[in-house]
Amino acid sequence: MQQVPPGKLIDLGGYKVHCYQKGTGKITVVLDHSLGGIEGYLLMEEIAEINKVFIYDRPGYGWSDSSPKKRCSQEIVYELDQLLEKADVSPPYLLVGDSFGSYNVRLYAHYFPDKVCGIVLTDGLHEQGMLNLPLSVKLLKSFFLSGFIISILGATFGLIRLLGNFKVFELIKPQLNKFNRDSLMLVKQSFYHPKHWLTMAREIWNLETSATQVQKANNLGNIPLISIKAKTFFHPSIFTFFFPLKATNKVRNIIHEELLKLSSNSSQILANNSSHFVWIDEPEMIILAIKQILNLD
Repeated sequence: MQQVPPGKLIDLGGYKVHCYQKGTGKITVVLDHSLGGIEGYLLMEEIAEINKVFIYDRPGYGWSDSSPKKRCSQEIVYELDQLLEKADVSPPYLLVGDSFGSYNVRLYAHYFPDKVCGIVLTDGLHEQGMLNLPLSVKLLKSFFLSGFIISILGATFGLIRLLGNFKVFELIKPQLNKFNRDSLMLVKQSFYHPKHWLTMAREIWNLETSATQVQKANNLGNIPLISIKAKTFFHPSIFTFFFPLKATNKVRNIIHEELLKLSSNSSQILANNSSHFVWIDEPEMIILAIKQILNLD
């Protein structure tokens, strides 16, 4: 990463992880990103206006070094707890997990229930659907994995950076244009580096392992939990024309039914204008969920 990191780098035993916190409050909102994402920077300022927020780049993303450990939820949870302790960020935590990050925050709440005061899942995943994917969705997953591997070369030779400079990301996802340019650059520049795509490939390769690991985290008691459900996984477009949207959304319906069973104190918010990328399409829904758990409405 070329820019000076906004936060600090903390050694977790041979590799350094970047973390950043802002705002005030007795509770800390902890953001765990989607697979391949560091999208929390897009929400950092807005969350910090209402509460203290902690963001970190999972090893291999952003300013963080790559980790020699397996890229699965169990390792990620141990890293996160170690990072929070070394960064002197005291509980209680309100955990926000986007997509794949939902696995991680669930498992964290399972291992460290006394540290967690609430959970927000943003179009989260559930193993009931993810371990029983239809063939068409399995092929889509393999398509993404191959794309990540090819993108390692693209980043190595500067092609991804070139596409970013010509705002191709914004062409594919026009909603990115509404965000502050500096915040958007913090997200985009991670994608310019080979380690980012390699980490994405490692995480999706171990996605079934993570799904199996999180099976133990299916009873979170009465912890306040809000699940945000997007209208569809992908908005129909020329970029998604050949994707199995119907089959994917069928899996999502199963997933969201199961997510509501995780806690006896769970509720759902519908993001009716969103694809899977709620944090880009309707970030206000995430802010709303955080406020509800913090009783700020």
